[in-house]
Amino acid sequence: MGTREPKFYWEDFPVGETVEFGEKHVTKEEILEFASEFDPQPFHLDEEAAKQSILGGLCASGWHSCAMMMRMMCDGYILESASLGAPGVDEVRWRKPVYVGDTLRLRRTCTERRPSKSRPEMGLTRFHIEMLNQKDEAVLTSDGWAMYGRRYPGQPVEE
Repeated sequence: MGTREPKFYWEDFPVGETVEFGEKHVTKEEILEFASEFDPQPFHLDEEAAKQSILGGLCASGWHSCAMMMRMMCDGYILESASLGAPGVDEVRWRKPVYVGDTLRLRRTCTERRPSKSRPEMGLTRFHIEMLNQKDEAVLTSDGWAMYGRRYPGQPVEE
């Protein structure tokens, strides 16, 4: 963000808004690189072992999918926002394997938001995130809260 004025503040995420963004093509090399460092299970590292597994082929670690989701969120809006971080993620579900050659994108829906009671300069926003592959299948879903600076700190909120 630097010294630039943020494009998005808490007020810019209305409840019910759904937006899609990002595009990430998944390569064999990055699956192997991530798995070898962070999740060295055979179905993430060895094509033959992966074919013999219930996954049916080499696929990305679920944690790799989460990392790709975070990168697409940063590129899609977080780095242009008044982001103040997040208190945590309530749920992540790995719905389908992410295979070599998949092209991923995100769908973000704002499900809830509220101003902070203790910090008038901040608001909290709850998002439901879906990571979709090129077949429009949800491969990952996530729900959690994020904190954003308010454009108009302390002003009453109209919904």
